[in-house]
Amino acid sequence: MQKKIVITGGPGSGKSVVINELIQRDYVCMPEISREVTLNARKSGIEQLFLNEPMLFSKMLLEGRKEQYLEAERTGAEIVFFDRGLPDVNAYLDHFNLVYDDYFYRVVEAYSYHKIFIMPPWPDIYQMDTERYEDFDQARDIFRSIEKIYRRLGYDLISVPRGTVEERVDFILKQISHEESC
Repeated sequence: MQKKIVITGGPGSGKSVVINELIQRDYVCMPEISREVTLNARKSGIEQLFLNEPMLFSKMLLEGRKEQYLEAERTGAEIVFFDRGLPDVNAYLDHFNLVYDDYFYRVVEAYSYHKIFIMPPWPDIYQMDTERYEDFDQARDIFRSIEKIYRRLGYDLISVPRGTVEERVDFILKQISHEESC
């Protein structure tokens, strides 16, 4: 059975850098798609889709992450890493106090993950950019919303300690291999 492993956390906590390192080590990884959704909206003349139409943005993310989940299954890889999972969509909606229908929960509950690694906020590496508009305090609050939604869904969260990218990836891989040897 394929192990689907999520690497999540607030904005700017180092998730994508860890995913890139896993790719360098020949693991199958599904990248974060929110930047792609944002950039595609900009091509259509919408500067910040999430700020202008948060439900449309969130539905597009949910559908994109669902497709990634199905794509992972088609790879046949034993382990697939995801830069954020489906529950992250609900976490952002909760964080911004947006009301959403049960469809979001039905999708999230229909697709489960094997392990969830969470990367806590880290002020030393946090940077805002053209797609990341949250300041560090907001990033920390989003992290809390992410923690809350995964726990509500019954997941145990494994906190990834600060360190070099290589140390963080080694930690994640050690956790996975430790489980396999038990």
